[in-house]
Amino acid sequence: MFFENVKIAAQQVGILYLIVLVGLVSDKIGVFTEKTAKACTDLLFYIITPCVIINSFLVQEFTKETGIKLLIAAGCGFLMHFVAIVLNIPLYRKGNTEHNILFRYSSIYGNVGYMTLPLTEAILGSEGVFYCSAVVMAFNTVSFTHGVYIMNNSGGKFDIKKLVFNPGVISVLIGLPLFLLKVDLPTIINQPVTYLASMQTPVAMLIFGTFLAHTKLNDIFRYKKILLVTLMKLIVLPAAMIGIYYLLGLSGTLLTALSISACAPTANNTVMFAAKYNKDTGLAAQIVAIVSFISVITMPLIIAAVQTIA
Repeated sequence: MFFENVKIAAQQVGILYLIVLVGLVSDKIGVFTEKTAKACTDLLFYIITPCVIINSFLVQEFTKETGIKLLIAAGCGFLMHFVAIVLNIPLYRKGNTEHNILFRYSSIYGNVGYMTLPLTEAILGSEGVFYCSAVVMAFNTVSFTHGVYIMNNSGGKFDIKKLVFNPGVISVLIGLPLFLLKVDLPTIINQPVTYLASMQTPVAMLIFGTFLAHTKLNDIFRYKKILLVTLMKLIVLPAAMIGIYYLLGLSGTLLTALSISACAPTANNTVMFAAKYNKDTGLAAQIVAIVSFISVITMPLIIAAVQTIA
């Protein structure tokens, strides 16, 4: 099981980086450049990602049992992000303020979509995917509120409108009633949403690749705080959450699925948000690259450990 987990995690990272490589090469030969990628960021931010959120509600069938499970998993997803936010409060206070914003965001938000869902499906099956989908809902809600706030924080007045009226929250407000009311959308509406949602990973990875093309990889360990991000995201947060889930009495598939979400590497949308809010996309790409590579080692170890107590 341990070596199988290593294989699955490594394969997912490998798939991700092959698409990134296409983006990198495309930038180098002038087919899809960083300038074009930045223009595509709004498409990803305002159209594709909201479709992903809405689609996550549409693919689940509401019953009393699924409703309760969704509530528990979603609650644990929000709890995980709250703990991550609290753990990182005392960190990243000294040095470049703009860089510290990226370090803090990277330490809090994990790749609970692309990395977690395929890995969970391979290890736990559809039940595990259902639990992790609820965590994705929590991630989208928090990242488009708190995440947008810290990324867009220039020291000015707190703007509640930007936290409420953003693509993530609006998408949840659209998708949740559809799930609760068991609304079966006509194919002419449902299929376009599905098609657009399926674009998220390739488009995000291609954009990521163009930014990585302008990153000085030989200077990749220049920022020691990236190592702190790695420690917080891949070791400290998973350990804290597994302990909390265990104390809450969670076990079996639910415990394992939530633990997989907790040990996910830095979210790919770190680069997307960096581009959207004019932060250092090169540094954002470095952070995501390093943490993702190291997660190939840490995720299987943590998953194997949890499965022994689940």
